[in-house]
Amino acid sequence: MKSRTDSKIAGVCGGLAKYLGMNSTVVRILFLVAFFMSSGTALLAYIAMSIVMPKEPISLMDDFN
Repeated sequence: MKSRTDSKIAGVCGGLAKYLGMNSTVVRILFLVAFFMSSGTALLAYIAMSIVMPKEPISLMDDFN
């Protein structure tokens, strides 16, 4: 699910990071590396995920308190 609290553009990397138990910065860097190594195919994957992935329900949001 796309993250509502850890979102820079669409929340895809934040949601993937939460699902994988990783830091969201690491996932964003991996997407950036994949973008340059795949001649832009990673951007299409990111756009597809931002359309297909549902938003995180409000009841599951992290409040960071």
